[in-house]
Amino acid sequence: LLNFQTMIVDLTGLPVANASLLDEGTAAAEAMHVLFASRKPEKKNANRFFVSSDCFPQTIDVLRTRTEPIGVELVVGDASNHDFLNDNKIFGILLQYPTGSGEIIDYSGLIEKAHAKGIYCVVAADLLALALITSPGELGADIAVGSAQRFGVPMGYGGPHAAYFSCKDEFRRLMPGRVIGISIDRTGNRALRMALQTRE
Repeated sequence: LLNFQTMIVDLTGLPVANASLLDEGTAAAEAMHVLFASRKPEKKNANRFFVSSDCFPQTIDVLRTRTEPIGVELVVGDASNHDFLNDNKIFGILLQYPTGSGEIIDYSGLIEKAHAKGIYCVVAADLLALALITSPGELGADIAVGSAQRFGVPMGYGGPHAAYFSCKDEFRRLMPGRVIGISIDRTGNRALRMALQTRE
């Protein structure tokens, strides 16, 4: 699990990763929950989460299910049109990278504009593609999520296909799942331990 977290940190360019999520759609929903709980003071009344129409349909479906009980309104639209950033009710956005059609888009400009308006950004990224393309962290993303299935993690390991989740340090205490850390045992030897466990 520590090796998995380290790989995710390296590929996503974000400082913290966990090792316990269900699948990509659920990870995206968990990211939305984290950002909703982390809204900036000027966004305390914001309750809309924008999702690019280029995201995978199963992810959008999971988000529709998970937003309703907590009073979040899901807005699905074209991310290339930045007009949605003018909506003061939007607290976060989700972008697919590469898109559902395989297009690789440089989201750095969009993310910079969003941050200037107090809007957080989640990037759902393909792990295998991240071996070659710019990482979500370098693009400025606050959270990166996705599926480990692309690296051959089989069904049953937290399945359907275990997800990954990494984020900026400011979200460490709200990040769902387990975080494995390195410690020292009572005899002074290196030891692995559950550094943080939320929800479970």
